[in-house]
Amino acid sequence: MEIASYLMVVVYVVSFLAMSAILAKEAGHRVWLFGKGQEKQTLPALLFRLAFVGAVFWPLWLAAFGNPVTGDPLAATLDGPWFDVLGHLLVVIGACIALLSQRYMGASWRIGAAEGEQGAIVDSGPFAISRNPVFVGQALLFIGLFIVLPSLVQAALTLALLIAIRLQVAIEERVLAASLGGPYLAYKARVRRWLGVAGEVA
Repeated sequence: MEIASYLMVVVYVVSFLAMSAILAKEAGHRVWLFGKGQEKQTLPALLFRLAFVGAVFWPLWLAAFGNPVTGDPLAATLDGPWFDVLGHLLVVIGACIALLSQRYMGASWRIGAAEGEQGAIVDSGPFAISRNPVFVGQALLFIGLFIVLPSLVQAALTLALLIAIRLQVAIEERVLAASLGGPYLAYKARVRRWLGVAGEVA
């Protein structure tokens, strides 16, 4: 199960990069905006890179050299076949949600945020029940991988991703409100940040 979950993560990372390149070509503009705009995105960009590079290479290190943390308290905490099944299920579901949502954005797909560089609002499909379904999927993927391969290092990588998501969402919300104005604010009032519609928005 560990191998299957790891391979799913690798497939996701490769698919994410390939789809970003395809969407950029289809739209005719760059989609990587971490280095643009007035908002400082250095920290979330760094944390995203750390989390995803770690998710690809940490399991390889474990397989080749074992856990360097002697007596890792998390290593045996989630041990067992049912945890493996649950973790793998979250990895698969998370990867599918993230990739389908990314593809659904089409020409509006961006990585990062910059004033005047945002595409049209996508508010249907997965975006009708979450303003950030790609991030929701990525979070599920990392939580699942942690359950399958529990360790202090994997916990740190998962935490890095969750912090990056939280920081980046705050930045993107400010940029979208400034760039798109009323239509985005109406969408924000209608759909929750993570999951759900109407009512009080987080």
